[in-house]
Order: sequence, then structure tokens, then C-alpha cells
Amino acid sequence: MTERERIEDYIVSLESGHGSLCDEIARKAREEGVPIIRPGTAALLKTLVAAVHPSAILEVGTAVGYSALLMAQAMPGTCRITTIEKYEKRIPQARENFKRAGEEKRISLLEGDAGTILSGLEGTYEFIFMDAAKGQYLNWLPQVMRLLPPGGMLVSDNILQDGTLLESRYAVERRDRTIHSRMREYLYCLKHHPDLTTAIVPIGDGVAISVKKGCI
Repeated sequence: MTERERIEDYIVSLESGHGSLCDEIARKAREEGVPIIRPGTAALLKTLVAAVHPSAILEVGTAVGYSALLMAQAMPGTCRITTIEKYEKRIPQARENFKRAGEEKRISLLEGDAGTILSGLEGTYEFIFMDAAKGQYLNWLPQVMRLLPPGGMLVSDNILQDGTLLESRYAVERRDRTIHSRMREYLYCLKHHPDLTTAIVPIGDGVAISVKKGCI
């Protein structure tokens, strides 16, 4: 076990859980191989939502609703979440989980392609969580920037691609080279974007935290 793995294990050992329902959803998702955020990322996500205190949250990538429910625990009572999911198999599961948590009125699930849905959204979201097709992050960024107000926060998950992002493009499998190059380009764009201040945090599978310059 590496030193980083030991540190992450220790940090996770300090967690007290996120309530019986969320813990059950997480356990079942991991057993079934459903991609959900990792324990360290879950704690970070809730903390960031609590810090931003948003009135509206946008999530790209619902899966079974785990991360949306975590954010709902930390957001103000008047806040609303709009979450987008394309994979039809998981949509009924997410809706059922929202209902079980009593959050179906505060969480709206939009079904379909994220790019198409993003282009049709209006208004602003002070907190945006990106956790869907990693190769599309760069394509979605212009619409995300349009929806993010000054002072708003963009959180992008799974940016390190299980460490393969550190490798040369030719050291990763051929099938993964496109997403490898797109993620590198995305991170470069976040770090050099004139309207963003970004930190890359090596927790979970890597998280990029970006704040749009200016004040809300």
C-alpha cells in the first residue's frame, strides 16, 4: 500500500456515514459496479456545497442519484437541484432513490443527452457538478460557463482517470487515448481560462475545483 493510499484510508476511517439510505445506495452501487463518487470525494462535495450555499445546483451525470442526495443534505432548504442522466437503465433507480429520501420535489431529473439539455437550460446555477462522460467535459464547458454566475463553483470529478492521466499518451491503451488527451486538454483549459480560478485536488480519482471570477 502506498503512502497516499494509507492517508486516504485514514481519512475515510474518520467518516461517520451519510445516513442509512445514502450508505445503502452507495453499498449497492459498488456491489453492482455502478460508478459513484468515492468516499473522500463525497465528503469534499458536501463541504463545498455547504460553503457555497447555492440557491440552484446543476449536476451532469445522475447515475443512481447518490451524489445528488449527498448535495441535498448540505444545501439550503430553498435550494433546488437539476440533474441530467442519459443512461435509461439508471433513471428509474435514481427517481426511486429520490422518492425514498423524500427529495423528489427538490431534485429534478432531466432525461437525455447532456449536451442537448445544457444548451437549452436558462438561468444560472451557483454550483455545478460534472460527473458524466469524461471525454465530453471539454465540449460541455462553454455551456457550463454560460450557466455559471460570477462567484459560482464548478466541480469536475474523475479527472485523474485512475492515474493514467499522468502517463504518456502512448503508455495508455489505444482505446483510452482519446479520453486521455481530451481530459488533459480540459484541465489545461480550466487552469488557463481567463474567467476561472482552479485548483486540482488529488482526492478520490481527482477533483478540479473552479470558481468563476467576479462576485455573485
